[in-house]
Amino acid sequence: MIATDLLDWYDRHARILPWRVRPGHGRADPYRVWLSEVMLQQTTVAAVKDYFLRFTALWPTVEDLAAAEDARVMAEWAGLGYYARARNLLACARIVAARGGFPDTRDGLRALPGIGAYTSAAIAAIAFEQPETVVDGNVERVVSRLFAVPSPLPAAKPELTTLAETLTPRERPGDFAQAMMDLGATICTPRSPACGICPLIRDCDAYAAGIASDLPRKSPKAARPARSGIVWIARKGDALLLEERPASGLLGGTLAFPSAGWDGRDLPPPGPADWSEIGEVRHVFTHFSLTMRVMLGELSGRPERGRLVPLRHIDRKALPGLMRKVWDLARAEIAA
Repeated sequence: MIATDLLDWYDRHARILPWRVRPGHGRADPYRVWLSEVMLQQTTVAAVKDYFLRFTALWPTVEDLAAAEDARVMAEWAGLGYYARARNLLACARIVAARGGFPDTRDGLRALPGIGAYTSAAIAAIAFEQPETVVDGNVERVVSRLFAVPSPLPAAKPELTTLAETLTPRERPGDFAQAMMDLGATICTPRSPACGICPLIRDCDAYAAGIASDLPRKSPKAARPARSGIVWIARKGDALLLEERPASGLLGGTLAFPSAGWDGRDLPPPGPADWSEIGEVRHVFTHFSLTMRVMLGELSGRPERGRLVPLRHIDRKALPGLMRKVWDLARAEIAA
């Protein structure tokens, strides 16, 4: 009954998203499903839309993406965060292109780089109509209310997944997965859920008990630790020094200003200069907050690492979020 009611609602109210095939309009493209699911990992729909449209315009197929240059893909990904996803994206695309397509089972998908339990279930259900259960934050909230689960997150995740599995239909599992996500995103919202218009109101134990707004309960979050570091804006005439960060680790593979201290690397300045502090920037990562001292100086000799890039060629959009903040501060100082 829950699946039938929810799918009827979804047929009328499905969100229109650039990676989604509307109900009754055929099968989804595994490439577009995979790309969107990777981009959506720990990122909002609003933030992903433009990136998805740009990626699919540049690389319409997985073969096109597989043939792309690493640096170009990393530059297009800049600002979306969690840069290991972009590295895994390329690795996965090249494996899929070489094998002639995506596997159509959850186990086969999970064997690919960057595809875990959730993403493999989502692709298998949405692209290949496999009866897999897809559980993201929206689905956890819907299920916790449907069954009035008192256990707090994240400890409740296994229980919520087990309960969600009891709801997944064998027919239209992909639409059902997307319907659960849409319900959580538009009606069964974290605050002030619109219970009066919910298609599952008759089945919701939390609504019946008057506690829908109180669920899911969450354990107190630990305080986010703080880190500090230093970043150097090294000038040489009308050029600035940039370097490619190590392939693994924070901001891996991205183009950045030389820095040290915040990422476990204890490095000296990138070259001889009369360094002066021009301010600091703050940035929040998932597991820590960061304060960076920004140093500006004119190189008096050859840089010890990185490469000089003419000011007119520095593309703010190609920098990761942290380095965009550094660039904004430095650009104002350079222009003064």
